[in-house]
Amino acid sequence: MTTLLPLLNWYSTLTPHTIQYAKQFYTPTARFKDPFNDVTGIPAIESIFKHMFATTENPRFVIGEQIVQHQQAFVTWTFEFSLNGKPYQIVGGSHLVFNEAGLVTLHRDYWDAAEELLQKLPIVGAPIRWLRGKFAVKHDS
Repeated sequence: MTTLLPLLNWYSTLTPHTIQYAKQFYTPTARFKDPFNDVTGIPAIESIFKHMFATTENPRFVIGEQIVQHQQAFVTWTFEFSLNGKPYQIVGGSHLVFNEAGLVTLHRDYWDAAEELLQKLPIVGAPIRWLRGKFAVKHDS
């Protein structure tokens, strides 16, 4: 049994005030990994979300497809937020592993930081777009 649906509801309605409920969904030694973080434990996971609310405007997760198999799930999502009034979206997915009690032991986010975020930023974006263009396979028309 997993707590997937309550967990996804928590994510889709997450606010600075509801971060504290992470302990209802994660084991005390849960690991959370994404392109910028690799942490263990509920306080460290909560700090990622506190940082998210401190550094972005109106962040929210829109949950997409869900696949559940035994004690694992894969979920697609879109993270919507603004920086300096400009809207952004990051599309990604999460691999979740649950223990026998239905709590998350591993939360691994997959998303392309260069495509989804860095190349959209004003100063950093231009060189990344140029590099992507250089490494892209050219197709004959």
